[in-house]
Amino acid sequence: MDDQNKNLILATALSFLVILVWFVLFPPPEQTTVPSEAEIAAVDGNEVQTPSAAGTVGEATTAAEETLPEEQAPRVEINTPRLKGSLSLSGGRIDELFLKDYKVSIDDGAPIVELLYPVGSESAYYAVYGWAPGAGVSGTDVPGPNTLWSVESGESLGVDTPITLKWENDTGLTFRRTISVDENYMFTVTQSVENNSASEVGMAPYGLLARHGIGEDGDLPGLKNFFILHEGVIGMADGTLAEIDYGDVRDFDIDPNERAQAEVFQVKQDGWIGFTDHYWMTTLIPEAGTAFKAAAKYDARRKIYQTETVLPTLTVAPGATEEVTTQLFAGAKEWGTIREYQSEGVQKFIDSIDWGWFFFLTKPIFWLLHNINVLIGNMGWSIIGLTLIIKAILLPLAFKSYVSMAKMKELQPQMEALKEAAGDDRQKMQQGMMELYKKEKVNPAAGCLPILLQIPIFFSLYKVIFVTIELRQAPWFGPFRDLSAPDPTSIMNLFGLLPWAGPQPESFMALIFIGILPLLLGISMWLQQKLNPAPTDPTQAMIFAWMPWVFMFMLGSFASGLVVYWIANNTITFAQQYLIMRSQGYKPDVFGNIKSGFKRTPKTDDK
Repeated sequence: MDDQNKNLILATALSFLVILVWFVLFPPPEQTTVPSEAEIAAVDGNEVQTPSAAGTVGEATTAAEETLPEEQAPRVEINTPRLKGSLSLSGGRIDELFLKDYKVSIDDGAPIVELLYPVGSESAYYAVYGWAPGAGVSGTDVPGPNTLWSVESGESLGVDTPITLKWENDTGLTFRRTISVDENYMFTVTQSVENNSASEVGMAPYGLLARHGIGEDGDLPGLKNFFILHEGVIGMADGTLAEIDYGDVRDFDIDPNERAQAEVFQVKQDGWIGFTDHYWMTTLIPEAGTAFKAAAKYDARRKIYQTETVLPTLTVAPGATEEVTTQLFAGAKEWGTIREYQSEGVQKFIDSIDWGWFFFLTKPIFWLLHNINVLIGNMGWSIIGLTLIIKAILLPLAFKSYVSMAKMKELQPQMEALKEAAGDDRQKMQQGMMELYKKEKVNPAAGCLPILLQIPIFFSLYKVIFVTIELRQAPWFGPFRDLSAPDPTSIMNLFGLLPWAGPQPESFMALIFIGILPLLLGISMWLQQKLNPAPTDPTQAMIFAWMPWVFMFMLGSFASGLVVYWIANNTITFAQQYLIMRSQGYKPDVFGNIKSGFKRTPKTDDK
C-alpha cells in the first residue's frame, strides 16, 4: 500500500494539532483543597488582624512602636556566593534579593536577575514574619509589618554569619528573629518571644509573602502568560499539590474569617506555599511534621497578592521563652538544588517545577537529559544524545513498524488488483484486504504505535525545554547561545552573512524569515517522506507535499532546543527506516521519488 507511511505521517500531524487545540481549550484543572474555617489569626501586608476569644477576626490594629518611612529605614546586607541584597529593619522584611548566577539576557553587560523588590518599587515583592496576638495580647503588643527592629548580633547576613533582630514592647515581651541562609537559596528564620511580664500570653507565629500588582487589573510585570506554563500560587498540603493562577486568585470569594478574598488550606502535617514564576520561586516552609494554616489572598483595593502560613498559637508563661523555626526558599528552580531540599525533608518539593500532565514522562526525560549533560557539558549535544537513546529504546517497535511497511509494499500489486476487482464497492474491497492481511500475517496498524508513542514524548520534551531553568540561556555552538529561545539566525540576513540584524523573535516577520534550524527541520521531514512514492490520490499528494514546509514555519518560533530534537529525530528515523526496509528486501528509491516529485502530471484531453 503506497500510502501507508504517508497516512502515518498525516496522523502524526493531525494528532499534534488536536493535542495543541486541547491544551488551549481545556487547560489542566487546578488542584485545590476545600477551604476550612480559620482557626487562628490572619495577616495582611500591612496590618495584623487579631482574633477574639471565640476565634473570629476582630478589628485590625497596627503596632504602635517606632516606625520609619521605607526609604529611611536602615538595612542589613545579604551576601552569599549565589545571592546578594538586603533586608529592611522596617518590619524585618526580606525585600531586596538578586540572583548572582543568572542574567536577565544573554547580552553583554546584562544585569543579574532581581527576585525581590522593596516597598515603593513598581511591583514590590517581599517576605515578612511576625506574631498574630492571641489571649492576653493586643495588636500593639506585637511587632507589626512596619515596626522598626534593631540588630542585636551580626553585621551582614551570609552563609556562616546569621543575624539576630530584636524588638521589645512596654509590657515585658521581648521578640527576637534570627535569620540564617545556606549556600544556595534557603533562609532559616527562628522567631522567639520572651515573656518577662506577670501574666500568661498567647500568640501565633506567621510568615507571609506579598506581591504588589500594578494597573487596574493588578497585573504583574514579567509574566509569560503562556498556557503550557503555570505562574501564580503553588503549594503542597499533606501530599496534595495546589496550583492557582493569578487570575483565579483575583476571582476568589470573600472569606469572612480572613476578611479578604482568600482560599484557606488546613495542613495537618507537611506542606508549603508560595509564588512561582517561570524560573524563580519564593516559598514559605514550616517545619516538617507541623500543623499550620496556609492561605492565598488578594487585596483588590491595594492590588496585593499574598500567601501566608500561620502556625498554632503558642502559650508563653511568665518568665518563659518560646520559639519556632521556619524556612523561606527564594531563588531559582534548579532541579538539583530543589531535589536536595526535598531529600532534607521538604515534602514533594520537586513538584514545584511545572512537570505538566505528562509528568510520568517529563520527569524521567529531564533526569536523563540532565545526566547526559553532566557527561557531555553541552546541552545541544545532550539533546541529540537524548534523541539517540529514545530512538534506541523505541527501536524494537520501530523495527516491527518498518517491517510491516515493507510487507505492505510487497502486497501492493495484490492490493491494486483487489481495488480494480471491487470497483466502487468499498465494503468488498475492505473485506478482501482484511482477508489478504490475515493470509499474509500483516498488521496494517503496526506502524502506528511508534508514532503514537512519539507524540507524548515530543510534548514532554517541549515541556522540559520550556519550563526547566537548566535549558534557560543554555548555549550550543556559534549563534545558538540560548536553546530555550527561538533560532536567532534568519534568512533575512543569510544566516548572519549580511551586515544587518534579523527580525526580532516576537515579531511577525520572524515567522516568515525563519532561521537555519527550522529550514533543516523542513528538509529532514521532506527527505523522510521521499522514502516512499507520493500518494496516488491528488489531494493526499498535495497535503504531503506542503506538510514539511508548513511544519517548518509553524515550529520556527519554538525553542531552538526542541527544533534540534526534531531534526535529530527525523534524521535518525530516516536512517532506521531505510536500513530496516533494505534488510527486508525492499530498496527505497529516494532519489527516484525526489525526481518524480518535480515532474508535472500530464494533462489529459477531454473527450
